[in-house]
Amino acid sequence: MTLTVLVPSSLVREAEDKREATRKLGYVARAATVFRADRLAVFPDREGERRWGGEFVETVLQYAATPPDLRKAVWGRRDELEYVGVLPPLRVPSTTGSESNGSGSLTQGIVTEVGPDGRVRVNCELQHPTTLRAPPSVEVREGQRVAIRISSREPVRARIVDEPVPGFDVSRMDLEEALGRADTGVAIATSRHGETLTTTRLPNLAARIERDGATVAFGSPGRGLPAILGDGVDADAEGVVEPGADPGFDLWLNTIPRQGSETVRTEEAVFTTLASLTLTE
Repeated sequence: MTLTVLVPSSLVREAEDKREATRKLGYVARAATVFRADRLAVFPDREGERRWGGEFVETVLQYAATPPDLRKAVWGRRDELEYVGVLPPLRVPSTTGSESNGSGSLTQGIVTEVGPDGRVRVNCELQHPTTLRAPPSVEVREGQRVAIRISSREPVRARIVDEPVPGFDVSRMDLEEALGRADTGVAIATSRHGETLTTTRLPNLAARIERDGATVAFGSPGRGLPAILGDGVDADAEGVVEPGADPGFDLWLNTIPRQGSETVRTEEAVFTTLASLTLTE
């Protein structure tokens, strides 16, 4: 299955400083890693942004998703990354051993430049950045992580392969684009105004997600998805969001129906929600 997590560009709107904002994003990246999300996408909420917006959110999340041994070469020094030392380690394996058929070791690299004829510049565990040809089945863009099969280091013989890469990709996209992808699966909006996720309902929903995948969207502090979407969402007399009155969600779910705090932080909601939705039999 494919699991996509959607967070708004206003995710760190209530952070007191850049250090706190960075730490908050680290917890979101950690949740995406723990529950094996394939994609972490940042959607625009410009009205809710304050000091740090979408570019900051995307950059820190991309840095967190970059294998530690490649971070210095790929990112260098940037103002957005001033406090990345507070990010929790994701501990995603970036390299595997050689396969039994002698095809070489599998590692991952970061695309730093896309050239003509399918040739791309890649930073990986090799001593220097190298130019490789991407197979037609692999869509490449700058900043993307790709799987690389290394069969020789001296001389260098390596190729980009169409194989899953550990960890998650980070990008920015509109909600409409995220909900219109071929691998969207079950599109879920999380909100305290959604339908309650119960033990009776969970087994069927979890089985559906296991089969079709899911795209799960979250709001920001003090600004939930109904507020972000504005007039695009209606609620009934009890404040419950009406399914279908939105950009294309299949379900509006309240995954913390008995919350004891007046507000639930986004990073807390991500952990709690994904823990329920990724359960298996």
